[in-house]
Amino acid sequence: MMSRGILMNEDLLQRAILEQEPKDKGQGIANEEGTQLDEILKLCLEFRNLSFNGIELIEGLESLQKLELLNLSDNKISVLENMETLERLTHFSIANNLLGELDIVLYLRKFKNLFNINLFGNPCSKEGDYTLFIAAFFPDLKFLDYTLLDENTKKEASIKHRYVLEEMKCEELHKQKAEKAEQRKEAEAKLHNDAFVEFLNGSDLFKCMFNDDQEADKLHRVPEITDLLLTFEKQMGDLCEQVFETGLAEHKRRDKEVNCFFTGQNETVIEYQQKALHILANFEQQHKERTVDMRKISDRELLKVQINQCNDEINQLCKGLMTLEFQMVSQLEDITKRLDINISEMVGYFTEMVQGIFAQCRDLEDDYNGKVRVSALALLDDASKDNLDEFLPDDVRILFTDKETVMDALATGHDNHLMKINDRETQLVSRANSWKVALIKGIQDKDLKENRMRIKDLHRYMDHLLVQLEEFQ
Repeated sequence: MMSRGILMNEDLLQRAILEQEPKDKGQGIANEEGTQLDEILKLCLEFRNLSFNGIELIEGLESLQKLELLNLSDNKISVLENMETLERLTHFSIANNLLGELDIVLYLRKFKNLFNINLFGNPCSKEGDYTLFIAAFFPDLKFLDYTLLDENTKKEASIKHRYVLEEMKCEELHKQKAEKAEQRKEAEAKLHNDAFVEFLNGSDLFKCMFNDDQEADKLHRVPEITDLLLTFEKQMGDLCEQVFETGLAEHKRRDKEVNCFFTGQNETVIEYQQKALHILANFEQQHKERTVDMRKISDRELLKVQINQCNDEINQLCKGLMTLEFQMVSQLEDITKRLDINISEMVGYFTEMVQGIFAQCRDLEDDYNGKVRVSALALLDDASKDNLDEFLPDDVRILFTDKETVMDALATGHDNHLMKINDRETQLVSRANSWKVALIKGIQDKDLKENRMRIKDLHRYMDHLLVQLEEFQ
């Protein structure tokens, strides 16, 4: 959140959270390793000793996705905006601000869980239709300015504003359908991108090959060459569709393999965690009984024997848990190796398949170029005899008066077309291989980090037990 006088950055948010009640969840979080904004449920930025009453613009709340209560009272806010991520919001107070018109408040209709709104002290709250307006356009709201909205008020409000409500509901429904369509489109684009075959289910590659080729454009207006081009486009489209369908099918196979891996990995971790918890439970029960007995011992020599035995048991516990940890790490490494092998085979098969199809694309380009050259030479011969079709455009007729220009254009176009095919093939293969490397490395790095954390926690626990034992010495 930002204002001209106050910059509402993360430091100020942390300070605001620390100002809240000690029992507030944010207080505990902030005291540990800084504020984890995505865990905050309550945020109060009303006027207090921190002088929050200078806030004019709502911004910077994107990370507060779990926020349920937001208090922005006693500020200088005139517009409701930039709150889209606060989907869990149930209580919103913006009393004593500068909201001038009731229509501004309609922004809050997107929050379906709103239970209580406080708009008291804003200019809009002084309008004669204030209560009925809010009751009509927020039918699920229970409290307005901390006053219960009874059923009679809601009924009267819905009757008074029924025509506007119906129109608004239609508009919102239309907007929701458009948003869902856009979401489906984005999901589809992401799927194609994840499969490395984006824009290969149409003529995009073919069109890309002929972009910015003015001489080719002239040639394509010759009927004989137009027919060759249309055939070429159809054949290229069919081959690109093969790459596209192969890509989606192979992505589905890879996705299934990866999901299966993570399921197996999770089951392995849970299995070893349960074993570790069982060992710990047995140890702690015995250790608790032993420490209780030790507190009753007055003989120093006997106590020393018991302390040594406790030390041995702690060392055995550490050894047992470390052995269990190494066994789990070894099993996880085996699972990851199998994934690496399987994914490598899948990516290898996929890239080999598409390389074969792209080779066919290059063959088609060679064939097309050869046929166009034959047609061009025939037209050049006609031009030399002044026998060109009189219906050809003037710029095309002029082109065929210069053999060198025509042949150079064909050669340059051919090279460019092959380059575009090669570039798309290289891009696809490179991205597929890079994805595989990144996937395995990411898994290995995460496993290593978690292994170190578990070992660190184990040593911390051992130190804790030894410190407790020192109390008996």
